[in-house]
Order: sequence, then structure tokens, then C-alpha cells
Amino acid sequence: MKEGNVPDNIDFAASDVIARLQDEKLRELVSYVAEHSPYYRALFADLNIRAEDIQSVSDLQQLPVTTKEDLHLHNEDFFCVPRKQIIDYVTTSGTLGDPVVVALTENDLQRLAYNEARSFAVVGCTSDDVFQLMTTIDRRFMAGMAYFLGARELGAGVVRVGSGMPELQWDSVLRLKPTVLVAVPSFLVKMIDYAKEHDIDFRNSSVKKAICIGEPLRNADFLLNTLGQRIAECWPIALHTTYASTEMSTAFTECEHGVGGHQLPELIVVELLDNQHLPVADGEVGEVVITTLGVEGTPLLRYKTGDLCIAHREPCTCGRTTMRLSPVVGRKQQMIKFKGTTLYPPALYDVLHHIDGVDDYLVEVYTNELGTDAIRVCLASSRTDDKFIKVIKDRFRARLRVAPDIVFCEAAEIKRRKFPEMSRKPVVFFDLRKA
Repeated sequence: MKEGNVPDNIDFAASDVIARLQDEKLRELVSYVAEHSPYYRALFADLNIRAEDIQSVSDLQQLPVTTKEDLHLHNEDFFCVPRKQIIDYVTTSGTLGDPVVVALTENDLQRLAYNEARSFAVVGCTSDDVFQLMTTIDRRFMAGMAYFLGARELGAGVVRVGSGMPELQWDSVLRLKPTVLVAVPSFLVKMIDYAKEHDIDFRNSSVKKAICIGEPLRNADFLLNTLGQRIAECWPIALHTTYASTEMSTAFTECEHGVGGHQLPELIVVELLDNQHLPVADGEVGEVVITTLGVEGTPLLRYKTGDLCIAHREPCTCGRTTMRLSPVVGRKQQMIKFKGTTLYPPALYDVLHHIDGVDDYLVEVYTNELGTDAIRVCLASSRTDDKFIKVIKDRFRARLRVAPDIVFCEAAEIKRRKFPEMSRKPVVFFDLRKA
């Protein structure tokens, strides 16, 4: 498991060694896109930028950021290879808009396998493990394919079950004895509930770890949030979160200490920027802006992910010296100004996970008659009385100082909206605000 000219144990190297490696790979990337990317070639010409002007990571500030809108409007101009060299086409999940296409070459697929094998190794997985993949591998979804390729690169076994179907998941666990689950954490709650209802001794199963995707398990202080606590209190397995996106083709995964996702420095450069695209101070929340290293098909320079995180640069207890990203605090475009309070959807989800009787939910934000943000929480519950509504609103006020409107809906209606046709992951947040 090796990527190019990367020194052994780069995760544990001195900061200057890591910096030199990133500078070298960044120079290779800038030279590559200046020659092969129609988008960046035109951008460099318009701004009179030469590839040789970018010699180090600190020089990146000479370049403008790349936005989701840029990628959407000029999608194929980001492709750096002819179509005959594109082996796989994937699309983004389209969480905040229409999905865009990311083209991968054979080398990109090998890089993807390397990335995920490295991430699994950070978790402590080895070739002795068996992974049960509880994510889709079809529907143009990069992550499911990455987990499969990574497990194979690691030399581990794989059980490809896909998403949903608690009965089949438990049948696979009991028959095939996987040691690691890759899953959306809220589905682990459904697994636990199913096991309890069907007298499955899940606490003594073969499963030792779960690598959780798509939803946060921890707060910014690294303590388990309500969802994480609910799983941990019922099921004595190690919980690890991993953060990635289709555009970055790279994962940030927690080690056993659970204090942030470790950067793979040979694969990605990370900046945390403010609204003026300037670096935030250490310990402050900033937007994650990434530059992909070693990507051949659709490389990106200073791409704004929209995710808000905190960078931690002190060495980890595990001995790694790589930068760590905090759990995602929120998404920039999902910021809500509600009754004088700034909120992000994960804070609302955390409250809802803590309330007994809430079976399912959606969150809507819309523009009210005064032209300001308003929040409506749509709930599925067997309780719909005024007393229950008061309990819910009191919980919100206690945790967030404000309470949204509460609307009860049929469980089938919420499920239909959460899992629209062709959806690869649940959609919980609906932004209905006027532009």
C-alpha cells in the first residue's frame, strides 16, 4: 500500500517533512492542470498566472477559489483527459443543488483504493477483517465503490449488502461474521431496534467496529452527540467517523482516539477559510477548501466544499502528526438566522435524537411573512398531543434557546420525502427560503 514517492510512515513524520511533500505534489498538480485542464488553463491565462508562480502551499492564496457553481457551469472543462481514458463516471450527491459529474481514470481508481485502504488502516483495520458494506455501490455513488476498493487493497474480506434491509443485514452478520460495518449511523439504531425485537444477541456478535458516514457522531468538542451516545450505550463496538466528498476523492477518518479525521497529506491540501477567503486562526471555524493531489481525471484547486470545520494541528495521542479535521459544524449554505440565533441543521438533529417518541423527522427552513428565516420540524410519532409538543419545544429552548414550529406527519410521507427516487442517502434538511 504505497502512493508514488511517499515516505514510509508519513503520518508520523515531522511537520517540515510533510510540508515538503505537499509542496512537491502541489507543484506537480499545478503544472498538470495548467497543461491539461481547459478550465484552469483559461483561468490562468485570464489572470496572468503561470504554473511556476505556485511553488508551495502558501502560494495557493495567489489563486482564486473554485466554487460549486464553477464546477456546475463548466463541468466538462474540468476534465483533464480524453473520454477514452475515463474508466468510471460518478456524480455528487446534489445535497445543495444539481449533481455534477466527476470523471475517474484507471489511476484515479487506484488512488481511490489507496485512499480508503489508508483510511481503514487509520481506524486499525487489517487484512484479517471482514467489512460489511451497508452503502450502495451503484447509482453513480463514489463512496460505496471506494469502500469496496479500499477493503480489497487492504486484503480484507467484503460483504456487499447495500443500504437498508435490517433483516438481511443481521442475516449477513450472523452467517458471515463481519468484524467491521460501514454504515450511516442512524441506520445502526434501526439495526439495534430490529435485533431487540427479534431476540438477536447483537452485543456478542462478530462486529467490533463501525465506520460511520454521512451523519456526525460527535460534537465539535469530540464528545459523542446524542446519536452517538444512543448507539454506544446499546452496542459495545468502537465507533469511528469518516468525512469525505466525491469532489475531493479523499477521506478524513478518526483513529481510535476519536479526536478528528486525520488528513492524508499525500492526497489532499486543506485550507480553512473565512468569508473573505482568508485563513482562519487556529481553533476557529472555517470553510473547508481543498486541493486534490494526484488526481488525474478531475483535479481541483482551492475547491470550496461548503463544509464548516475546525483544524487541529497538534500531534494526536496516536502519534500521528497530520492535521485533523473536527466534525462538520454545519454547511455554509445551510446557516439559519432564527430569532436572533445562528443555527446549523446538525444542532436541530441532535435535539430530536434525544427525545423519546420521535420516530422520524424532517427539518424545513423557509422565509416567513416578515422576510426572515423560520423553521418547521415535521415529525412522525405515535404521540401528537399538546403536552408532547410542549416537551419538544422545551427541549429545543433548553439546548438552543429557540423553538421551531412542530408539525406532525404520517411516517410514510416523511419516508417518501427523505428517500426520493434515485437518492443515495437520506435527505433530512429542506431549504425552502426565497432567494
